[in-house]
Amino acid sequence: MAVPRNRVSNARKNSRRAHHAQKPKNIVACPKCSVAKLPHAACSSCGHYKGRNLLGENEE
Repeated sequence: MAVPRNRVSNARKNSRRAHHAQKPKNIVACPKCSVAKLPHAACSSCGHYKGRNLLGENEE
């Protein structure tokens, strides 16, 4: 069974975890209705994705 030889100090532990912070999600504007949406996902307000209407609602 693995047992650490010495205690890991708080500074060493925290510096190892320095890259664990979450990054903010990238939000883009829908080209059809300009509402903020996640990339590579259908727009929740108009339903368009890659020039097609996936939801079949809100036809313009």
